[in-house]
Order: sequence, then C-alpha cells, then structure tokens
Amino acid sequence: MLPFAIISITLALVFYTIGVWGERLKGTLTKTHLTIFWIGLLFDTIGTTLMSQIAGDGFKLNFHGITGLIAIVLMLFHALWATVVLVKNDTRAKANFHKFSLVVWLIWLIPYVSGAVFGMAR
Repeated sequence: MLPFAIISITLALVFYTIGVWGERLKGTLTKTHLTIFWIGLLFDTIGTTLMSQIAGDGFKLNFHGITGLIAIVLMLFHALWATVVLVKNDTRAKANFHKFSLVVWLIWLIPYVSGAVFGMAR
C-alpha cells in the first residue's frame, strides 16, 4: 500500500504544481487549470487516506497532522473558489486568481515536505 500512497501524493504534487504554475504563466484561470486542481485534490485525498491507513493511528495533533489538515482544507476551498470564479466568468478574478493559488500551493508544500522528512526519519 505504501507505494500507492507515495505515488498518489507525488501525483498530487505534480498536478497541483502544473495547475498553479500553468495558471500563473497563462495569466488567467481556465477550465483546464480548474480540472487539474480537482485532480490534484483527488490524488492528495487518496494519498493521505492511504498514509493514514498505513500509520494505523489516524489523525495526529502534531506539526505534520495540523499542516496537512490545513493544506487539504485549503486545497478544497481553492478548487471550490476557482469553480465559482469560472462559473461567474469574472475576468478580473480570473486574472488575479494565481495569487491565491500560489499561496495555497506554498502552504501545501509544507506538509508534503514534512511528510517526506518525517517518513524517512522513521
């Protein structure tokens, strides 16, 4: 199960990075970026669920647990907000959305890196 968890979390990183930086380089939020955000969230959720099952003790109130929870909630809010922006077709919001995306991505990297570091330290 560990290889599937690692692959899922890594795919979350790949998709989320492509979505965030693709949006930034394009200069506007598109349906493609939105789709990639949702795929990244899906892989993060799968990977997190698998890692929790492997650990066997569920959520822990520690640095990785807290930052991971914050990151996944932010990813969900980010994808939902991107959906709203595209449905409303707000040109200004689409052009500025990359600022929010970058912040969420940077916050998401904290539990990704801490998970890798703490996982290797075991």
